Amino acid sequence: MRASLYFLVDVINDLEFVGGDELLTDALPVARNIASLKRRAKLAGIPAIYVNDNVGKWRSDFKKLISHCLEDNTRGRPIVEILQPEAEGYFVLKPKQSGFFSTSLEILLKHLGAETLILTGLTCAITIW
Repeated sequence: MRASLYFLVDVINDLEFVGGDELLTDALPVARNIASLKRRAKLAGIPAIYVNDNVGKWRSDFKKLISHCLEDNTRGRPIVEILQPEAEGYFVLKPKQSGFFSTSLEILLKHLGAETLILTGLTCAITIW
């Protein structure tokens, strides 16, 4: 069976960096739109996959990142509240800049029979090689 998958890229973030205030202002309405699409995808049976930075921490834990954002009163808390993963969601932590390079994502896509990917996200850095 071929499946569609809904990607949420770099939406779980504490925004505790220079420029985080400005990003929060711009990102809140975007996060609401992403959440709306996520609800529609769920109703259509399309699973959510969170592809997120682990900020170079090789021992990071996605659930701890979510807890940190929510419980430590971080700047990014309102966005994480809106886009919190559900129990049936998937996640891939990226060790560097790409969720598609040197991660478990390829194996997950094959396992789920992915054919169509819906990509959304809030932050990104572009590196030109």
